[in-house]
Amino acid sequence: MIFKITYQETKGRNPKREDTKALYVETEDAVQARKLVEENTPYNIEFVQPVEGKHLAYEQQSPDFEITEF
Repeated sequence: MIFKITYQETKGRNPKREDTKALYVETEDAVQARKLVEENTPYNIEFVQPVEGKHLAYEQQSPDFEITEF
């Protein structure tokens, strides 16, 4: 399953909506997705959301859509 993870690039600052970024990972569940990002980045994870069906089709239309592999 593909998960959209919204995050801040650093844990040292308060989150700001304008600075929120997103990445996409493919794992079996949300717990694995969070763990994968936490172990491989310094990011402050805000939200982990499963993406499937029409939502996935919509996200794939974005030029920034790319599955991140660690």
